[in-house]
Amino acid sequence: MSDQGKTATWGQRLAAGLGAWRYGTVLGVFLLVVGALAWRLVDLHVVDNEFLRKQGDVRTIRVESIDAHRGVVTDRHGESLAVSTPVQTIWANPSEIDADEPRLTNVARLLGLQEARLRERLRKYSGREFIYLRRKLQPEIARQVLAMGIPGVYSRQEYRRYYPAGEVTAHVVGFTNIDESGQEGIELAYNQWLSGESGRKRVLKDNRGRVIKDLTLIRDAKPGRNLELSIDLRLQYLAYRELKAVVGAHDARGGALVMLDVDTGEVLAMVNQGSYNPNDRSQLSPDRLRNKAITDLFEPGSTMKPVSMAAALESGKFKASSTIDTAPGYRRFGRFTIRDHRNYGVISLTDVIAKSSNVGISKIATELGGDTIRDLYARLGLGQPTGIGFPGEAVGVLPAPPKWRPVEEATLSYGYGMSVNALQLAQAYMVLANGGIRYPLSLLKADEKPVGERVLSEDVSFQIREMLREVVENGTGKRAQPGFYSAGGKTGTVHLVGKNGYEDSQYKAIFAGMAPIDNPRIVTVVAVDAPQSGEYYGGEVAAPVFARVMGDALRLLNVKPELELGDAKAPRLASGERG
Repeated sequence: MSDQGKTATWGQRLAAGLGAWRYGTVLGVFLLVVGALAWRLVDLHVVDNEFLRKQGDVRTIRVESIDAHRGVVTDRHGESLAVSTPVQTIWANPSEIDADEPRLTNVARLLGLQEARLRERLRKYSGREFIYLRRKLQPEIARQVLAMGIPGVYSRQEYRRYYPAGEVTAHVVGFTNIDESGQEGIELAYNQWLSGESGRKRVLKDNRGRVIKDLTLIRDAKPGRNLELSIDLRLQYLAYRELKAVVGAHDARGGALVMLDVDTGEVLAMVNQGSYNPNDRSQLSPDRLRNKAITDLFEPGSTMKPVSMAAALESGKFKASSTIDTAPGYRRFGRFTIRDHRNYGVISLTDVIAKSSNVGISKIATELGGDTIRDLYARLGLGQPTGIGFPGEAVGVLPAPPKWRPVEEATLSYGYGMSVNALQLAQAYMVLANGGIRYPLSLLKADEKPVGERVLSEDVSFQIREMLREVVENGTGKRAQPGFYSAGGKTGTVHLVGKNGYEDSQYKAIFAGMAPIDNPRIVTVVAVDAPQSGEYYGGEVAAPVFARVMGDALRLLNVKPELELGDAKAPRLASGERG
């Protein structure tokens, strides 16, 4: 064989050897890779299977919160005033939704949203995984939305606060925000008590975010605690009805009514005008939110005369049989003049109250001194918090000058130069009604009778009640007679204060009283702001409301009627008598 042939044969052998080596190398690498993969599969599935499980959990297992049920608010008989009902919230994962999805048109319609705005939000937050579309929906609407099967649209259960009595109890109960956190009234004052504690759970979801299975409970939700109020919903309804009627009939600016149990200090009814519906706050205005019975202050006027008279009897300087000369029907203090409606001459202490004599009570005040009257006012709770714990309570003003001027003593005796709220006034009359005991006021139902403090003698309080009886039977409060029950009380008519002082043509009509007068069960205060229909005196505007409310309330409480059919009447004021 030639050298050239030998060279070719060697080259072919070399090429064949290199080809075999490359093939062997590639095959070896391939087998190594396959072996490595096989080992990894065995390792993941047999030796160390936690990795795959954890990765799967990351993609399918989520931790979700469990909403807690807010506590129920009821009246003293268990009638619901605030409850939480289950509703659905629609939310979306913008990263999973095509903003041009045609079915979003129907979603916007069902949810009451603007279609263009909905699509704009989805585009704007396309990098997020959660946005609310509409919260607190009826379950049926949520089912219709989910039935469309749009990827990225989901729902979750929440709770919505509902108020069965609506505007009737709005100012007492208050309301919550969309997250069920108290904003006004009892809902705010006892928010921590009513609020529950949210729970947490692990759930298994599919690739569309739907819950397939609840896996484990991390922490159970703790429901909020229930709250039983002292309010009697029956009395609340009738009080609201009558107050609303009188405000409408007299074209008044507003009003308030408070009813107390004289033996426990519990608030049985508390209503205001105007009011609002906490279930529909679309037309809500800030001026309607105030619980005027607690937040609004006013000068109590002549309703303070019985308290001043109690101070006179307590001092020992006056007796029930004493008389006062009110002639000539007015008193002058420099440029200031106090007047009666007419010259009553010499009258008894009872007539000073029954005829509402400013001159008579001011002469008594001059004899007593301002400190004596103020001291009893303070003991009855005026000028200090009631302790009821209601948000926004106004304390009022009880003056205490270092030296009393004669005109200050006089005006204090008939309720000017000081300020109270309707609840404080009711508390003062509660003491007169129950024999001189001041009980702590409460909006919560009392499980047992509270411990009170004696602030006035039983004898003095009895004498004052007899004077208040005369006001209703023969004085300025004749329209306050509550049907088949005896009653006692006092009228009041005060000028409202405006930007420039007292307004000549704007008044507050007040009546504060109790019934049955021989054994009082309830105290009620009625205050009507700025009546415009001609009548504006307390005996003309507020007293009839007291009569209707007290008559119905005592019947509902099964109090035995005291008067016979022929005695039950509510006569009009006689000529010249005013409240």
